[in-house]
Formats: sequence, structure tokens, C-alpha cells
Amino acid sequence: MKPLCFDSVTLVPPTLRGKAVLAASHGGTYVADVALRLGLGGLIVSDAGIGRERAGVAGLDRLERHGVPAAAVSVHSAPIGDGSACFMRGVISVVNGTARSIGIKGGMGAREALAMLSQDPQELVGPTPELNGDHREVRETIGSGVVVINSNSMVASSDESSIVVTGSHGGLLGGRADTAVKWPVVAAIYNDAGGGIDGAGYSRLPALDVQSIPAATVSTWSARIGDGRSTLDDGYVTHINACAEAVGAEIGISCKELVARLVEWKQKRS
Repeated sequence: MKPLCFDSVTLVPPTLRGKAVLAASHGGTYVADVALRLGLGGLIVSDAGIGRERAGVAGLDRLERHGVPAAAVSVHSAPIGDGSACFMRGVISVVNGTARSIGIKGGMGAREALAMLSQDPQELVGPTPELNGDHREVRETIGSGVVVINSNSMVASSDESSIVVTGSHGGLLGGRADTAVKWPVVAAIYNDAGGGIDGAGYSRLPALDVQSIPAATVSTWSARIGDGRSTLDDGYVTHINACAEAVGAEIGISCKELVARLVEWKQKRS
């Protein structure tokens, strides 16, 4: 049977209800909520560098509460956002209790772990009342045209005139430049997911340079990955692209300060 591997949990089709999959997303609660809506029977994700309040793997606990076995591969063993690479090279770093009960453990290869999950899936049945709605917020108080969202997948055509602050990792999906952002936004900010192997956690930034979009990441240890509001309120900048540097971005400043500078630049060019 062909392994069910995806670059993001947002790419998993609803036809896979009850199946175990590897999705190279971070392992935060947003991703767990998507998996629960899909009714997945097991899940392997990236640990996204673990990060602040263990947000990079917090979704594993949520899945355990619903009886879904889940594990995460180390972001230092395989690039976040690349399902095939995580399957081939990923090494398990974190396991929830349900997965541990079927023999999955730290240090195991992702390929072996997915095979074990596939043999003993736990299909979610019925509604899941604790699920969060897709969070989308416009922060008018920090300047016009700033959108705060939990996932890069939620960027819409209406955001083309906006500075977008996301909770997503800053990695390209499958290493493909066309996945950097769906619409040509004014600027974009992501979580660096601990950087990880090959700097995958901030690989969107050069791709966005090609599109002349200023972009940056914040440290996964400063902001909770998967939480756009935490990116804005708690984040500190770790990486910037050339376009961002040209308009005043600096490594080490707060995300709030970066957004303020981007708003000022946006207003001047209007």
C-alpha cells in the first residue's frame, strides 16, 4: 500500500477518514483540530522545534484526548513541510500515549511508525466539541490592512492589500516555490519552526523575495506556532528576506515593531 504522506495536513482529502497519515505540518493544536475534523485514525507531524510552551507538539495531547495515536518527527532529522522527506528521513522525537501503547517510540524512523499506525488506526467517531473555529482577525488598532491568521492556508484574495501575520511555519511545501503564499500579499510573517535541517523552517523567505514580498520569521521559542496572535503579540524576529531588510526589518526586533515598520512603509508607498 502506498504511504499516505502529505506536505501539509491542509492537503489531506476528506476521503481518508479513519486512515493514518503523515502530514509534514507542525504538531500544534490547529493541526490537531484539522486532523480531528478529518477523522484521521493516526497522525505523524513535524515537531517544529518544539518551541514555546511545547506548542509545536501540543496537538499530540489533544489527539490523545480523542484516542488518536500521534507522533512527531524531529525538525532536525527532516525538513518541515516536506512529507516525502519526513517519511524517508524523519526520526520520531515525541509520541503521545495512544501511539506509545501500540509500540511507537522516540528514535524510531517515521516509515516504521507510519506502518504501525496504519495497522492499528483509531477512527474518530462523532462530533468533537472542543474544536476551535478557523481564527481570522483584522487588528485595526495596529494599523490598516494587517490580518492575523493561524494558518498560511487561510490567506485569501482579499488579503492582497494586507500585511499578513500567520501562525504557520515559514517552510515551503515540498520545497516548491509556488507554495510560499497563495496570493501576492503586501508582506508576510511566519514562525521559524526552530529552523531545522537545511533551514527549512524559513525557506519561504527567498521565494517571497522573488515575488518582491517582504517576509520574516519569528522564533518558535518566542511565539506559539500555529497561533497567529502569539506571532504578533509574543514573537521576535529571527530571519528576514532582502525585501524586508530594504524596508526596515531587523533581526531581533519584536513582531509588533516589525509590523509597525511595515505599516509605515505601506502607507508611504500608497
